[in-house]
Amino acid sequence: MSTSSVGATESGMSNVAPQQLPPVRFGTDGVRGRANTDLTPEVALALGRALVTVLHDEGEKRPSILVGRDPRWSGDMLEAAMIAGITSAGGDAVSVGVLPTPGVAYLTGRSSAGAGVMLSASHNPVGDNGIKFFGPDGFKLSDDDEARIGEIYAAGSPRRPVSTRIGRRLADPAAIARYIEHLTGSVDVDLVGLRVIVDGANGAASNVAPQVYRQLGAEVVTIHCSPDGANINDRCGSTHPEVVRQAVLADGADLGIAHDGDADRLVAVSNLGGIVDGDALLAILARQAHLQGRLVDSTVVTTVMTNLGFHQAMKGLGIEVLTTPVGDRYVLETMRARGLNLGGEQSGHLIDLDHSTTGDGVLAALKVLEIIRTTGSSLAELASVMLRLPQVLVNVADVDRDAVAGSEAVASAVAAAEARLGADGRVLVRASGTEPLVRIMVEAPDQALAEEIAAGISVVVTRECGMQR
Repeated sequence: MSTSSVGATESGMSNVAPQQLPPVRFGTDGVRGRANTDLTPEVALALGRALVTVLHDEGEKRPSILVGRDPRWSGDMLEAAMIAGITSAGGDAVSVGVLPTPGVAYLTGRSSAGAGVMLSASHNPVGDNGIKFFGPDGFKLSDDDEARIGEIYAAGSPRRPVSTRIGRRLADPAAIARYIEHLTGSVDVDLVGLRVIVDGANGAASNVAPQVYRQLGAEVVTIHCSPDGANINDRCGSTHPEVVRQAVLADGADLGIAHDGDADRLVAVSNLGGIVDGDALLAILARQAHLQGRLVDSTVVTTVMTNLGFHQAMKGLGIEVLTTPVGDRYVLETMRARGLNLGGEQSGHLIDLDHSTTGDGVLAALKVLEIIRTTGSSLAELASVMLRLPQVLVNVADVDRDAVAGSEAVASAVAAAEARLGADGRVLVRASGTEPLVRIMVEAPDQALAEEIAAGISVVVTRECGMQR
């Protein structure tokens, strides 16, 4: 067996050959996959190195990168790998620990960091994880920036500094306190007298959210705010609002608040048990901002998934609605391009650019609580601003999600359904940007018809795009 030595070049870089790595795919919310299968430590390390290489190419001599994570089981492993990648390429990694995604975004934008990294799979189950990147302004990276990272990742980063040019791991123990201070300073009222049930999804908001609401005077009852690494999003949080609903009704609380694993989402429950999703919450926020003259250009941004009832309500209020593809990044891009300040998704991503650079579930909850306090209205009364049309969502698994857009049979089935519904409903079929699924959404005048049409289209999608066909 032959042996070889590895040494440093005159420029202070080693000459280690790049490794062969599996391809990565940037979806609507960064890179996501099964931890230690799709998203391995090797992948995280290489992406960290690629990020530093981009920053070096842009002129940063020794970039500092904030790294946060949610509490899921694989977080320790991927955080260690990401930090190793950053430091091995000559960047300093500043660990902020377990923190909501919007917290990492906020702190990145308010620091001298060249970028921020969040390790989280948001609302996905514990076996998944993900990597989200933020620029120095606290906004998610553009598609072009992510493509550049992907190119360097695929090519293998050549940067291998030696000696004191290697980066270091730093810690920022005050990060959570600064984020909490930002949140409490975003509203001008106290919450004394409000009793709130908070479901933290055993995720990144489990510590932060109850602290924030309590500091402002609310009486807080917590459920699913005890993360152990394995219980994140496990039958709780914003994807299971029926859980907090049950708690609100049993307790007699004024309302319930449910976040997801990385706390960039909010779904609420009224004292009457009504589930108030992102559409209704956005309608509440938009109406109040419009009445106060704070809604820029009297315009709000949302996605194609938004219920028709939202559009009808906004039209009645004199508010224009701009529609984007699904994904809070596209909502945000449109908001920034038009200089607008409010947007969101049905899923509970609510973006208030007056106070944040990304969807922030805790901030959104505070803004809703502020409206409750200033108007004297209950959440149930506020949510009546829009009448929701029956909507059915079907997720079709084990299909080639990339083949759906080009399938003539699927297009024909959708066209037939749209002709049947006319102006009284609509159909949307799309590939998920975060999971290996095809999502079917049908709105109709009644629930039974919506279910019938969605079921019929799902049969066509399975038949035409199934992995086993």
